[in-house]
Amino acid sequence: MSDADHWTRRAVLGAGAATLIGRAASGAAPMARPATTIRCSAGTFAGIASDPPYGGVTAFKGIRYGRAARFRAPVPVPPTRDIVPARAFGPVCPQAGPYGPQSEDCLFLNIWTADADVRANKPVMVYIHGGAYSNGSVTDPLNDGQALSARGDCVVVTINHRLNALGYLYLARLDPRLPDSGNAGQLDLILALKWVRDNIAAFGGDPACVLVFGQSGGGAKIATMMGMPAAAGLFQRAATMSGQQVTASGPMNATARARAYLAKLGVAETDLSPLLAMPVERLVDALTTTDPIIGGGVYFGPVLDMTWLVRHPFWPDANPLGRGIPMMLGNTHDETRAFIGLDSPKVRGLDWSNLAARMAPELKIDILPEWVVAQYRTRYPTWSPIDIFYDATTAGRSWRGQVIEAEARAKAGAPTWVYQVDFASRKDPRRGAFHTMDIPLVFGTLDAAGSQTGTAADARAASKAMQDSFVAFATTGNPDHTGAPHWPRYDLSTRATMIFDARSAVTNDPRRWQRELFARVPYIQPGT
Repeated sequence: MSDADHWTRRAVLGAGAATLIGRAASGAAPMARPATTIRCSAGTFAGIASDPPYGGVTAFKGIRYGRAARFRAPVPVPPTRDIVPARAFGPVCPQAGPYGPQSEDCLFLNIWTADADVRANKPVMVYIHGGAYSNGSVTDPLNDGQALSARGDCVVVTINHRLNALGYLYLARLDPRLPDSGNAGQLDLILALKWVRDNIAAFGGDPACVLVFGQSGGGAKIATMMGMPAAAGLFQRAATMSGQQVTASGPMNATARARAYLAKLGVAETDLSPLLAMPVERLVDALTTTDPIIGGGVYFGPVLDMTWLVRHPFWPDANPLGRGIPMMLGNTHDETRAFIGLDSPKVRGLDWSNLAARMAPELKIDILPEWVVAQYRTRYPTWSPIDIFYDATTAGRSWRGQVIEAEARAKAGAPTWVYQVDFASRKDPRRGAFHTMDIPLVFGTLDAAGSQTGTAADARAASKAMQDSFVAFATTGNPDHTGAPHWPRYDLSTRATMIFDARSAVTNDPRRWQRELFARVPYIQPGT
């Protein structure tokens, strides 16, 4: 078969979309969606056209980018001569969450393109999912790439990788045969980005114009990769959405966590053979281990192992490896309204008598909670205990890391832009602009399961503003673009911040009072 038989041209996509839309409008019986076949250095993949209204987009799902033995670095897979069906998501990493099917064999990526032509040369937007380092999947409907790709100005890629103990259990000090275990999940992402570099041109993407963007834990993984020599040159821009990683887990604390986890499993640290052979379900069940350093569920995340990660991402300053990469950092206004439920015991019955005591452990920093409450009551006399609880825990806990990273990059003169999402839930206004609110706005998945944006004009306006900025950033390395308010780079004199809402605008130093209040005490990255 000739190359011409494999390459899919723009005209073919357009004709397929027109046929589908025309038949739907006429009420004719639906026809089978046409397959699109792409040949690249990794092999030949058969994708499938999306349903209307995204009929011009072809999805290639479940493309394997690597294999990995348990707790070891991943390896690339050789190309095959067979045509590989790429029409369904691959399995996700085993976890306690709801996503499935689950398998340790989970190194798969997905591509959406509206112009599967090597000549298209469009910017590539590679998404890394959240869920801290333990849960999550890009198979979630909120981060489906077809709506974003349907704009026609970018190729969208999403990546699954190893999580929790499978991706970040640090065993190197206990067994020298497993030197890469503490950062295996990061190495998966790096291998996936190498796959993108080597193959994305066939799908219409420019391998020299790659934006990595990720929400929550996905953003933290990106912040970490910006300081990993093995990731150098694999992406040219980075955007973190409510995801910071100021410091990584130290090797001694990571070893203490490994010992606690092994004890839960009944595995002796002098012989890890049972750990390598036991059913993966037992590994997932043991994630309930109490963290010996900070309490709660055991933390797994990137480790300062002095092999793959030899310096903290943003301590004592912005890692020099990432300073030349344009970076966009964002958070939502009410982050912790997602973490701490309005009907949870921590909030139910909240009043002035118990506010300080309940807020203290949620701040995650060592500050006098009674003093914090008093400062808030003086500054915002009309606020309720619930208002103060969520604002203080967001500003002191979730937002703080982003401020530190933005300041560090500004001091280094690194190109940086900062945003804040104020667009609030339209389904439960009590939740405000909670953690994850920006995912459907960026992906355009306003009507997907789990979205709380609604689909009215205000949501569409906020989504367009975020998409336009993200695509501009992917294209040029600068989110400022024609048709939107001027968005200056972040510096310490103005702290310019784009506020994304139904009407978006730039504000200088929003929440200055909160920033200065919590800057009085050191910040400790949770888990480190």
